[in-house]
Amino acid sequence: MESSTVRVLLLRTAGTNCDRELALAFQRAGATVEILHIHRLLAEPGQLAHFQILGFPGGFSYGDDIASGKILANQLLHHLRTPMEQFVRDGKMILGVCNGFQVLVKAGLLPGPMPQLESSDIFTTTLTHNAQARFEDRWVRLKSQSSLCKWLEPGISMLLPIAHGEGRFAVRDPAVMEALEGNDQIVFRYVAEDGKPAKEFPDNPNGSAGAIAGICDITGRILGLMPHPERFIDSMHHPYWSRLNGNAAPDGLQLFENAVKYIHNSMAVSV
Repeated sequence: MESSTVRVLLLRTAGTNCDRELALAFQRAGATVEILHIHRLLAEPGQLAHFQILGFPGGFSYGDDIASGKILANQLLHHLRTPMEQFVRDGKMILGVCNGFQVLVKAGLLPGPMPQLESSDIFTTTLTHNAQARFEDRWVRLKSQSSLCKWLEPGISMLLPIAHGEGRFAVRDPAVMEALEGNDQIVFRYVAEDGKPAKEFPDNPNGSAGAIAGICDITGRILGLMPHPERFIDSMHHPYWSRLNGNAAPDGLQLFENAVKYIHNSMAVSV
C-alpha cells in the first residue's frame, strides 16, 4: 500500500496542541496527513471530500472557556453539519481524541442517532468534570469491547495515558445507557488490573458511568475516546521503557493501523 492512498485531515484551532502527535500516528500507520485550521475548512467545506479520515486532536480548543470542546462543536454543528454528514454517508471515518471526543459529543456526532431513541435526539450524553474535581494526568488500562467499531476489534487490552479535567462520561438517563449497550457502541472501558470494568479511582480516573472511556456511532466508523492512543506509538513512550529493553508493544499504534487498513480495503481511495 502506498502511503498516499489513504488521506487524513486533522482539524486544529486556537488551543489545539496534540495535532502533530496525531499526525505522526497516522503517518506511521501509512497514511498521508494534512493539518488544517478550522477557518480554512469553513471557507471551503468542499475540501473535506478529498479525505477519507477526519481527526479532531486533543488540547483545549478555544481555551475550553464555555465547556470543553463546546465552541468548536458549535462551529461544526451550525456551519459544517451537511458536509460532515455526507462524509459519514460516504463510508469514511472520524476520530476524536480527548478534546476531540468532547467536540464530537457536543456536536451530536457521538453517540449520534440511535434507533431506540427519538431520531432527532442526538444530545444524550456528555463529558463533564472529573469526579475528583481536578485534572488527571496518568496512565490507565483499557479494554476494547465492541464488535461494531471499525477502529479496533474487541477483547484487546491497552495501556494509554490520559490528560483531562472534563473526561467523565455521563448519560442523560438509563435508557441511553441501555441503547449504547444494545447497539454495541461502547468501544472502550477503563479496567482494573484483573481486567474487569473499573469501579473506583484511580482505575476509573474520572468517574465515568459504566467505566466508559470511548464510544462509537451506529456505523462503527465515528470513534471518540478520552485516552491518547497517539501518545503510545513507540515502545519508548511506555513509562517503564528503560526496564523493558524496548519490548513494550506500542498499544496505541494498532488503532491507527486498523483504520488505514479498513479504508484501504473498504472503499476506493483515489479521490
